[in-house]
Amino acid sequence: MSPPETTPRDFIREMIDNDMRTNTWGGRVHTRFPPEPNGYLHIGHAKSICLNFGIAGEYGGLCNLRFDDTNPVKEEQEYIDAIIEDVRWLGFDWEDRLFFSSDYFEQMYQYAVELVASGHAYVDDLTTEQIREYRGDITTPGRPSPCRDRSVEENLDLLTRMRNGEFPDGSRVLRARIDMAHPNMNMRDPIMYRILHATHPHTGDAWCIYPMYDWAHGLEDSIEGITHSLCTLEFENHRPLYDWFIDAINAGRRERGIPPIHHPRQTEFARLNLTYTVMSKRMLLELVKEGLVNGWDDPRLPTICGMRRRGYPPGAIREFMTRVGIAKVNSTIAFELLESVIRDSLNRTAPRYMGVLNPLKVVIENYPAGETEYLDAVNNPEDAAAGTRKVPFSRELYIERDDFMVDPPKKFFRLTQGREVRFRYGYLFTCTGFVRSDGHSDGPGVDGNVTGPPIPKGEIIELRGTIDPASRGGDAPDGRKVKSTLHWVSAPHALDAEVRLFDRLFTVENPAAARGSFRETINPDSLKILRGCRVEPFVGLLEPLTRFQFERQGYFCIDPDSERENRIIINRTVGLRDSWARVRDRDV
Repeated sequence: MSPPETTPRDFIREMIDNDMRTNTWGGRVHTRFPPEPNGYLHIGHAKSICLNFGIAGEYGGLCNLRFDDTNPVKEEQEYIDAIIEDVRWLGFDWEDRLFFSSDYFEQMYQYAVELVASGHAYVDDLTTEQIREYRGDITTPGRPSPCRDRSVEENLDLLTRMRNGEFPDGSRVLRARIDMAHPNMNMRDPIMYRILHATHPHTGDAWCIYPMYDWAHGLEDSIEGITHSLCTLEFENHRPLYDWFIDAINAGRRERGIPPIHHPRQTEFARLNLTYTVMSKRMLLELVKEGLVNGWDDPRLPTICGMRRRGYPPGAIREFMTRVGIAKVNSTIAFELLESVIRDSLNRTAPRYMGVLNPLKVVIENYPAGETEYLDAVNNPEDAAAGTRKVPFSRELYIERDDFMVDPPKKFFRLTQGREVRFRYGYLFTCTGFVRSDGHSDGPGVDGNVTGPPIPKGEIIELRGTIDPASRGGDAPDGRKVKSTLHWVSAPHALDAEVRLFDRLFTVENPAAARGSFRETINPDSLKILRGCRVEPFVGLLEPLTRFQFERQGYFCIDPDSERENRIIINRTVGLRDSWARVRDRDV
């Protein structure tokens, strides 16, 4: 089966095309996504998820979800559950093919016994520090361990006793016998098993020796019948070791007349790097554990759960991966490209509402007090099927404080005294005056009697003006034009909301490479919390994680904490192209 013609071509797909033509794997395409459950997934993992599941789907093949759970000290059920949720949320289905490396512990142990029996592995008593010392470096060959020439019988006995729990942690390891002078350091008698008396999240206390990742990796693919083992570039130098393990097992099997085990083909591709963030699990864990962010799902993090909470659509993340493509050389992608893809997706799909982040009250003096009318508002101009909704309009409104200036510069076309603007979906409005917090008023008919919490002396707290009653819907019957349209909410109907604005978590493009600690590059303004925002009533009906656009402000979503805290909490997903320039810093 060939992929759709619209699928972007890359070296991996060209390789699979050739495999299909030559019937290399009997027409099969079987991939896998093999995360280690020692942290939450981030957008770098999403690239591998999209590639592996996408390749399988394009060629009518299969893709497994497999947890490489070989280190019980760092792995937790919390991470397993989160990874399952993330992969499913991204839109992929592994059907009944959910596997664990620990499912194969017995089989891998038997393979290790085979290598010991054929003289390709031995039990070593050196300490971790001694093994490191004996290994040498890139310019100095390693030295053989004194235990390297133990007999097969002694090695088999010691390995059995290691499994039975007779030895303490760190006292012995099982190593492959390869070449202590090999130019590839991974080939200098690598460790296959270590003793570790720890409870495993999947197997409990059934084992006290655990396979090293390099030993398990290729064997898991072999056991599952994987045809195309797709890995990121950091595994390129490990590929000769994976091949050696399987070739050594099969050499021993051929001597004994036993069928060989399956040998997958590994191919490496460039991992995803983004500017102004980190992709290291270690660094992400430190950010979480040290309280520098608010958990793994903090919307400032590149974690998939953080992006979900921020309001990123899964389809947009998949589209981003398509645009980034697959390459053989590592590079760094500008975070702005991701934001552009998210913005394009939400522009097509997100309903529009009105919300005022920094409210300034407006009183319409020629509108009847206590009266409410409902205006038709378009839900999404990019989607005719989205229809319209009714928004309340009354004598008192809120507009953005930034939309009014007493002494505006020449190119300021929004509201000032004596100027006419359009209220979105409503009327043409002219400001005739305003009230300051010290009681001073400007303009006719303004009495300055305003009640409310104390406000700094002299700050404008209320605008006064009139509408043209004949301009309902926003257009004047005489055809006169205005240069600005403002969003607003009806004050009596407005709901109170907390809005969280997110910026880049770091102040430099590559925080991992910054001089000193990456913590020193954290952006102190990466989170701004705006309280006392006013939103239209429809927003109060939205479910957690619902995505929408606040007109003229950007794209947002309802934070899951809204339901638990019984109040409206809104996260900004991504701004409009110039929205950051329009929202002033505010006290939190």
